[in-house]
Amino acid sequence: MTRVKRGNVARKRRNKVLKLAKGFRGSHSKLFRTANQQVMKALRNAYRDRRKKKRDFRRLWITRINAASRLQGISYSQFTGLLKKANIGINRKMLAQLAILDPSAFNKVVEVAKAAK
Repeated sequence: MTRVKRGNVARKRRNKVLKLAKGFRGSHSKLFRTANQQVMKALRNAYRDRRKKKRDFRRLWITRINAASRLQGISYSQFTGLLKKANIGINRKMLAQLAILDPSAFNKVVEVAKAAK
C-alpha cells in the first residue's frame, strides 16, 4: 500500500483552528494544541450563550416593565394579568421600549389595562 502524505491537509486544518483563535491571549492563539482547546471551549460557550441571550433579554424587559408599572402603582404580574383581560397583545420587548423611550404612551397602556378591569 502506498504512503499517504497529509502535509497540506493537516496544515489547512491547523491553520483553520489558528484563524479561529486569532485574538486569544498568549499561546492560546499561537500554539495549535492550546489554541484548539480554547477554540472548542469558545464554540461551546457561544452555542450555550446564544440560547442564554434570549433568557437574559426577557429578564431585562420584565425588570424594566416592572419598574415602569410600579411608578403607576401596579405590579408587573397584575399589569400582565390586566393586559390579558383587556386583550392587548403587546410583547414584552415593545412594552419595555415604550417604558423607556415613551413613558406617556406606556402610561396610556396602563390606563387602558386598568380600565378593562
